[in-house]
Amino acid sequence: MLTAEENETLTRTGPDTLMGRVMRSYWQPALLAREVQEPGGPPVRVKILGEEFIAFRDTEGQAGLIDPRCPHRGADLFFGRNEKGGLRCAYHGWQFATSGACIDIPTSPPDIGARIKPKAAIRSLPVAERGDIIWAWMGATAPEPFPQLEFTTVPAANRYVSKKLQQCNWAQAVEGGLDTAHFSYLHAGIRDDERISMLAAGPKPNPLATGQNEPPQIASFRWMIEDSMPRFSVFDHDAGFLICAARKTDDDSQYWRCTQFLMPNHSLAPGSWPGGLQQGQTWVPIDDHHCWIYCFAWYPDRPMADDERRRLSRGFGIFAEIDQGFVPVRRRENLYLLDRHKQKTSAFTGIDGISEQDAAIADSQGYIHDRTRELLGQTDLGVVKFRRTVLAGADAVKAGHAPRGARSPAAYAVHSGDLITAAGEELAGVLPTRFPHLEAAPHHR
Repeated sequence: MLTAEENETLTRTGPDTLMGRVMRSYWQPALLAREVQEPGGPPVRVKILGEEFIAFRDTEGQAGLIDPRCPHRGADLFFGRNEKGGLRCAYHGWQFATSGACIDIPTSPPDIGARIKPKAAIRSLPVAERGDIIWAWMGATAPEPFPQLEFTTVPAANRYVSKKLQQCNWAQAVEGGLDTAHFSYLHAGIRDDERISMLAAGPKPNPLATGQNEPPQIASFRWMIEDSMPRFSVFDHDAGFLICAARKTDDDSQYWRCTQFLMPNHSLAPGSWPGGLQQGQTWVPIDDHHCWIYCFAWYPDRPMADDERRRLSRGFGIFAEIDQGFVPVRRRENLYLLDRHKQKTSAFTGIDGISEQDAAIADSQGYIHDRTRELLGQTDLGVVKFRRTVLAGADAVKAGHAPRGARSPAAYAVHSGDLITAAGEELAGVLPTRFPHLEAAPHHR
């Protein structure tokens, strides 16, 4: 449970807030590169951390994020023309480069225009195009080195990247991603009023989900149903922390789901076995009531097959089924297409899709969750750890220091995933092999 003051600090990210200063200490996704794919194409409105910008790609292929208002008469540059050299205001023709520099004032004689141009420069954010995303630096200082998130460094053929709208505050959406315990209920299948593996439910159950002699990738979904009280271990590292949740298996071994949280708003999801698909999310506040969730999936060492890419694009796992504006088909306005018959016969929630189930519950907490009214238990350790970590970042910024990870780009080159340990085997001894970024004796809580 947080105090009202702590909850306010955690959830508010505008330019004059403490958590807003934390967010602005890191590179933030601003939009997908494909949203301004065409050089000289139409500009796009962008709202991030409560601030509004115009994104465009000039005729030379350079992407830019600039203030949306023309300094002449305040016209919205969204209506401008993307011409050679930059974006031209539709009102009187003043033109601006991706750098924010005013490069043409056709309504003034050349000598007068030359004197006005320096005063007419508008704000432009430093940008970096990585991993099919255009990232922005919104801080008041010079940009820090770009974090080495692995999906941004692999070949484009190895990854798939998209985004989805979330209709609640960024922090509770993150907490839903870090809350491993909820898988035992929220993502369960149902049959005869009994919870079962989601892979064994529905009209087309996985043929390998038989309950006997299942490979661990299949059996793990059943283990999460059968053991709803996971035991947690947390390991700090330079960019954030790794949280591992243990459940019982069919013998006396333990099944661990390990999730990464990376400051200030990234998470790498569990569910990946060695050599498998890696997945992650970044929660970017639009304002205090909405956020974009950037979703990325990648293989570290091989291209992604076309059928895998199509499956993700249609909605699978952390990827929602979305419309052309990246708004989920199942959302607040239509109650996530909740089907009460399915809730009785195949899906514990009656809502299709892991992403959609997560969104429904996070949204149900209200646009900003009141954390002063909670009753937390032992399976909420990931949520508690997240809050302590980001609020520590706020304390660091308030004291004039860089928050964790902001100056440690290599610390972001990490994985999440699953593993099984034998009875009596210490997790700390196994982790460096599975997750080499951790030291042999990581800090454990």
